Amino acid sequence: MHQDKELRCDLHIHSCLSPCADLLMTPGNVIRQAINLGLDCIAITDHNSAGNIQVALELAAAKGIRLIPAMEVETREEVHLLCYFPSLDGLLTWDAIVYENLPKRKNQEELFGYQLLTDLQDEYVAKEDRLLALATKLSLSETLETVTSLGCVVIPAHVDRPVNSILGQLGIIPPDAGIRVLEISGNTAPVDFLRSHSELERYRFVQGSDSHFLHDIGRCGGTRGFRVNEELRSELSILF
Repeated sequence: MHQDKELRCDLHIHSCLSPCADLLMTPGNVIRQAINLGLDCIAITDHNSAGNIQVALELAAAKGIRLIPAMEVETREEVHLLCYFPSLDGLLTWDAIVYENLPKRKNQEELFGYQLLTDLQDEYVAKEDRLLALATKLSLSETLETVTSLGCVVIPAHVDRPVNSILGQLGIIPPDAGIRVLEISGNTAPVDFLRSHSELERYRFVQGSDSHFLHDIGRCGGTRGFRVNEELRSELSILF
């Protein structure tokens, strides 16, 4: 990957393991769609699970597209955090911790949707029985401390939304949280958001599609893929 160009990225995509995602959101389909759109880098960020990431990494490597090992975790305060890891090992360690702290509630497919695991042939091979779309028992501070120790980059998700965002749930971004980058949803322009949140001007911003359907992949602020420039890439250097 050339280091002197802007990267077209979508760092917030759900696979068919997330109960809210369409059944066609298999890792293989996600990767093919990203390649068709000319994206350089993507992340599959399923809710509270990394179950499809190892397969996705192998499929992405075979197709020549960069895939960052990642997860969207929900803290005890119902804050959604995007957790990006430089390697699969760190993510799998975190995945085991999250699973231990996930309420033991069985998924009801008719209410919440399927939670499907896939193989290298992009076929469904198993279901995750425990409901993933729940708040874990981990607090925001516990989550940040643990993932940071694992070399993770944490980006609070969709901070412009009133529900499940760090601003919506807490009203503030704790100044000692070590957070430097925020995500806003694809429907909000950073400049518009900052007009009403000038106190956040010191943060850098990314946009993700938060896609649950194939046609939404890459829809980041009205463009196909969010442009990660050299300045932002230096902030996220551990990933790129």
